[in-house]
Amino acid sequence: MDKKIVQPISRPVQGACGVTGTWRSQRPILDTSLCNGCLICWLYCPEAAISREDRDIDFTYCKGCGICAVECGKKAIRMVKEEIK
Repeated sequence: MDKKIVQPISRPVQGACGVTGTWRSQRPILDTSLCNGCLICWLYCPEAAISREDRDIDFTYCKGCGICAVECGKKAIRMVKEEIK
C-alpha cells in the first residue's frame, strides 16, 4: 500500500500589520556565479521569501535576518546595508 506523504509548505502572506519587508536593515544579495543550487537558503528561510525555482528573493517579505547567508555553504549570499528611500 502506497502512502501519500504530506509535507507542510510555507508561503509568505501579508500579516495583520502589513508587509514585513519594511523592517529590514540589511538585505541578502545572491551571487549566482557562486551558487550551486543546493536550496539550503530556501530551506532555512523562516519567511519563505526565497523562491525554490529560481532562488529569487521576495523583498516584500524578507526581513533581512541573514539566516540564508549564514547557512549558505558556498557563501553565495552576502548581506548588505539596506538603502533608505
